[in-house]
Amino acid sequence: MTADQAVSTVGGVLSSFTLNISVTMIIKVLFTILICLVAVKVICGIITRVLEKSRLESTLSGFINSMLRVVIYFVAVLIVLSTLGVDVTSLVALLSVAGLAVSLALQNTLANLAGGIQLLITKPFAAGDFVEAGANSGTVHHIGLAYTVLVTPDNKVIHVPNSDIAAARIVNYNGRETRRVELKVTASYDAPIQTVKDTILKLVKRDKRIHGEPEPFLRVSNYGNSSIEYTLRVWCAAGDYWGIYFDLMDAMKPAFDAAGIEMTYDHLNVHVVK
Repeated sequence: MTADQAVSTVGGVLSSFTLNISVTMIIKVLFTILICLVAVKVICGIITRVLEKSRLESTLSGFINSMLRVVIYFVAVLIVLSTLGVDVTSLVALLSVAGLAVSLALQNTLANLAGGIQLLITKPFAAGDFVEAGANSGTVHHIGLAYTVLVTPDNKVIHVPNSDIAAARIVNYNGRETRRVELKVTASYDAPIQTVKDTILKLVKRDKRIHGEPEPFLRVSNYGNSSIEYTLRVWCAAGDYWGIYFDLMDAMKPAFDAAGIEMTYDHLNVHVVK
């Protein structure tokens, strides 16, 4: 639409407000307004009840409710204006052009809004979950329509645009109730394999946070140049993951020392032959 066409449209809309008001017209308009108000109240009530019974997030349901109310009230206003004799077609055309201009100006904001709606519908994570989304990671504090707020382990607050999160690879570390802890430990070739296993399993049985099912997994995973590598896998509640991980790491060296097991490191033995 050119500038001249827009001016012509505005002129047509404004000229339509030149009305011949009569008593019959006033009664007709008041009756139309009354009918519209009743209809709007009933429809909005139905929408509110439907959204309350749905499983949508409160943020998303509130947004949908607000948008539908705007649309309903807009239609009601158009009906009243049509009763007054206003050229509604020209008004809708003008508002369409204005809406297109606004949508182009707010392109990034609308992309974030679309991403927020996608996250609230698909629910890849919830508030309180520790997630990794692209280059960002932290505990989800709030999921908004435009931004998701993450709190990092060092207590920094990150506001991430929802369009970035929706397009990124999302890892939810609290998506399930249980997690598997995996440790790799090395021991000397001189230490009997069964002795090493028994020492590690004693530490596992001593920790009541570790689940008995699935059973702990402990096997030799690699024969290195200077040591034998053992892989330990145990299951626990998601919230106990880091506590168990660091407690086992702290207890491993003292347990090996008490059992006479050497925890070797990469080294090179040089034998000089005369």
